[in-house]
Amino acid sequence: MTEILIKNADTIVTMDDQRHELAGADILIRNGVIAEIGTALTTAGEVVLATGCVVTPGLVNTHHHLNQTLTRAVPGGQDALLFGWLQTLYPIWSKFGPEEMRVSATIGLAELALSGCTLTSDHLYLYPNGSRLDDTIEAAQDIG
Repeated sequence: MTEILIKNADTIVTMDDQRHELAGADILIRNGVIAEIGTALTTAGEVVLATGCVVTPGLVNTHHHLNQTLTRAVPGGQDALLFGWLQTLYPIWSKFGPEEMRVSATIGLAELALSGCTLTSDHLYLYPNGSRLDDTIEAAQDIG
């Protein structure tokens, strides 16, 4: 059994119906599930000190195109209307293969995690040059 204890958070936002916020509290996570929230909790597992931190539930992104991360700053697509944007980027995306899909997904997932997003739905609809949905799934498994 794996346990992680998030210890002494300045604020824990519970997101319950009463909008409770707990100060100086702990969260015990057991096998990936919150087992207990309170004060002075203990564990033999990993301890993460959260003094000075606000702990919130993870955010959910229901629509993302992880394969587009690598082309976000292509000059011809900047400030373009939709059709011009597509005309600029589709030729680039058509050259992507498994490695570009995996790298783009890894970067996109890292950016989402750093912003507090813990769940996303990837709307991958292009599979050029032998790329597969599994390439982005592998990126998610690698990054956690």
